[in-house]
Amino acid sequence: TNDDDDEIKIQRTKRTKNSETDENMATATVTGESIGIDLGTTYSCVGVWQNDRVEIIANDQGNRTTPSYVAFTETERLIGDSAKNQVAMNASNTVFDAKRFIGRKYDDPATQEDMKHLPFTIINGKGGKPMIQVQFKGETKQFAPEEISSMVLVKMKEIAEAYLGKNVKNAVITVPAYFNDSQRQATKDAGAIAGLNVLRIINEPTAAAIAYGLDKKGREKNVLIFDLGGGTFDVSLLSIEEGIFEVKATAGDTHLGGEDFDNRLVDHFMAEFKRKFRKDIRDNQRALRRLRTACERAKRSLSSSTQAHIEIDSLFEGIDFNSTITRARFEDLNMDYFRRCMEPVAK
Repeated sequence: TNDDDDEIKIQRTKRTKNSETDENMATATVTGESIGIDLGTTYSCVGVWQNDRVEIIANDQGNRTTPSYVAFTETERLIGDSAKNQVAMNASNTVFDAKRFIGRKYDDPATQEDMKHLPFTIINGKGGKPMIQVQFKGETKQFAPEEISSMVLVKMKEIAEAYLGKNVKNAVITVPAYFNDSQRQATKDAGAIAGLNVLRIINEPTAAAIAYGLDKKGREKNVLIFDLGGGTFDVSLLSIEEGIFEVKATAGDTHLGGEDFDNRLVDHFMAEFKRKFRKDIRDNQRALRRLRTACERAKRSLSSSTQAHIEIDSLFEGIDFNSTITRARFEDLNMDYFRRCMEPVAK
């Protein structure tokens, strides 16, 4: 590994012909460690180049992804897992999905639509900027979306620093291919607020293509990138020629992702609990949160197993809940979503 004062040459990276801020930066000499951050709508992750490969770094919970959540309480500010874990008890002051608002105006139809689905308050700030309003340490505070994103970026920076054992200043941050210049600039601003030197903002599908080595020299090729995230779904068509990426088309669904699959499982088990015990847990936030956590774990295990078991001690009114779900049943519950995933591909 390099010492802090070692110089890392950042090669002229793959240029793309759509508006990627700073994609055409000339070769620069950068001092110290550089990290790559996938700043996601629901989860974020961070990696570093080590031993000729990218090492995705686990956080203090041992997870390679960290919730893009920031919570404000009477006593402290929480970021990541700790913020997400208390959302049920503090919904109006737990901020997530900030990426949906970054670089947008308050009166943008997308902003207005997204606001309807969120438990926290968004107001019309100076210059028509959407501002997130929370109660923090007994006071009303307002934060811009890029300020919330910067807090998540600080967390990702700290995860990398804990792993590397040294300070990190430089970062490459990914954004959706459809982000406009304002959204890209606001993401870059978030990095600066987090104390990062943002070397480059690159498109998520471009990053995925590079991760799979699809940019290696060869004839021109077209690549379809299918990116199903926690809260959003993006399909991109790229052409790659001599290391140059061009985004040919983008499609997707900004409100379809892994959390929708979790919700279907929660509904399924909630109905089963009601059937078995004649009790409705719908309004018990703690029980719902524990059930959701178990459902997410079950969903992940169904990737490698044909069935998953859930066990929750004293889920509701002292009742232990045990159940099983098969992969076939999971697919059945979510078939309409899977079909929706294929619609943008067909376009």
